[in-house]
Amino acid sequence: MFVSRKFAAVAALGLALSAQSAAAEEFITIGTAGQTGIYYVVGQSVCQLVNRNSADHDFRCTAAATGGSIANLNGIREGDFNFGVVQSDWQFHAVNGSSAFEEYGPNEKLRAVFSAHPDVVTVVARADSGIRTLDDLPGHRVNIGNPGSGSRATAEVLLSTKGIDPDEFSLTSELKSNEQSAALCDNKIDAMMFSAGHPVGNITEATVSCDTVFLQIDGPEIDKLVDETPYYEKAQIPAGMYKGQDEDINSYGPLATFVTSTDTSDEAVYQVVKAIFENFDRFKKLHPAFAHLQEQDMVTKGNIAPLHEGAIRYYRERGWM
Repeated sequence: MFVSRKFAAVAALGLALSAQSAAAEEFITIGTAGQTGIYYVVGQSVCQLVNRNSADHDFRCTAAATGGSIANLNGIREGDFNFGVVQSDWQFHAVNGSSAFEEYGPNEKLRAVFSAHPDVVTVVARADSGIRTLDDLPGHRVNIGNPGSGSRATAEVLLSTKGIDPDEFSLTSELKSNEQSAALCDNKIDAMMFSAGHPVGNITEATVSCDTVFLQIDGPEIDKLVDETPYYEKAQIPAGMYKGQDEDINSYGPLATFVTSTDTSDEAVYQVVKAIFENFDRFKKLHPAFAHLQEQDMVTKGNIAPLHEGAIRYYRERGWM
């Protein structure tokens, strides 16, 4: 009887300590995008590294699939997420209260944390569609992306730049990124438009499942767009990245960026940033698009909003600021 009482007392103490530890943990959430896209990989990769050392800092991280950049920025503003992965062009518009954020006004609480890979504006068509240039898109069935995604909004910018009205398409589709490849190869759409770090799963799926062509996105209109905006830069998909893609594909795009709010504690941001850069070689191996990332570029490029104080603290410790 004495032994069982002692065991019960020890068990009760263990449960109490476990409950106390759980109560001390702070959960942080990251808004990403569709599960087949690279933004989801970014969020999951950040959480993987944060959670490896959660016993040391008492933060636990989860990354949710979302509609993409604009949905993430709205979620951060409304307090649904602590962090979000967003295109640098939509970070710019959120900071300035322009474009999709005009009705909300400038988000003065938005803060940058770091930037990541280039998001290359990409248009892929069925090989039998007759589409070979952007000017061929009118009269065809085109997926421009789901509302709330950065890809959708960036596709609309590209179409406007080229003087193409979506009403000129025989069908304007609004499929999510994880739905569009099947639709292309099932002959439900002729082309799909989106922005992504490459290689990306839904493009691999499409190029393996059916014959496709990549459209070159260049020319005077694109040069002018890149020159006049602070968040776009020229980009390229190297030849051979996908099946049947035998030449370099010229394009442009924003950077993927990681953002938060002044409502997120300095310590939470510090620990997230530390988890990435103290395990940077591991991070770069989590997706091919991360392989060429450079620490100081991530601190200085594509970050339109002011840096969060928690990030600044870590960057100063490393001598990067």
